[in-house]
Amino acid sequence: MDPVTGFYRDGCCSTGPEDQGSHTICAVVTADFLEHQRRIGNDLSTPVPQFQFPGLVPGDRWCVTAANWLRAHQEGAASHVVLASTHERALDIVPLAALKEHAVDVPADPSALER
Repeated sequence: MDPVTGFYRDGCCSTGPEDQGSHTICAVVTADFLEHQRRIGNDLSTPVPQFQFPGLVPGDRWCVTAANWLRAHQEGAASHVVLASTHERALDIVPLAALKEHAVDVPADPSALER
């Protein structure tokens, strides 16, 4: 909830017909992931207030699109994934094995996940 994530800004990685990007993966973002996303044209660090987007920093949890997460995985820059908070529709795009490879429980201090 800090920042408030989800396509519907409800704190969940839920999806529906309006969510064309499938914002279904609960990522714990890292500096590597944020840099990768910026390089592919998906700047997740710069705030965009009109879309209630605060800009992310390493350690933030955010519902990211399954396709962009998969691309980061394939290019060696995947973020961590909180499986329990990832929507099952992510499996329409991303293999479960890939998600499990990056699965974490979020510790009280997420800075421990930074690289």
